[in-house]
Amino acid sequence: MTTWQPVCPLTAVPPACGVPALVDDDPVAVFRTSEDELFAVGNIDPFCGAGVISRGIVGDRGGEPTVASPMLKQVFSLRTGECLDDPAARLPTYPVRLHADMVEIAHPC
Repeated sequence: MTTWQPVCPLTAVPPACGVPALVDDDPVAVFRTSEDELFAVGNIDPFCGAGVISRGIVGDRGGEPTVASPMLKQVFSLRTGECLDDPAARLPTYPVRLHADMVEIAHPC
């Protein structure tokens, strides 16, 4: 069974930016693209162990929405969490939705 956890109002996530959140004690980074798509991935950079992914640079690589880590600059797909520079590394991904102007993330219960 999956439940949806409210994280923040949509206005708290500016376009082309990310914000950190906790979902069941998991550090999550919520992103809103300039096209208003929402994504949620793990906030811990797998290369350095710091909780910084939410401060990364939102972009696009060949049509794939991405975030570049602010630490070592590896680029991750916001859809799959895969590191596009090193496919052996990956961020966890979380289902995300907009419900009544509130960003919500799904988590198993």
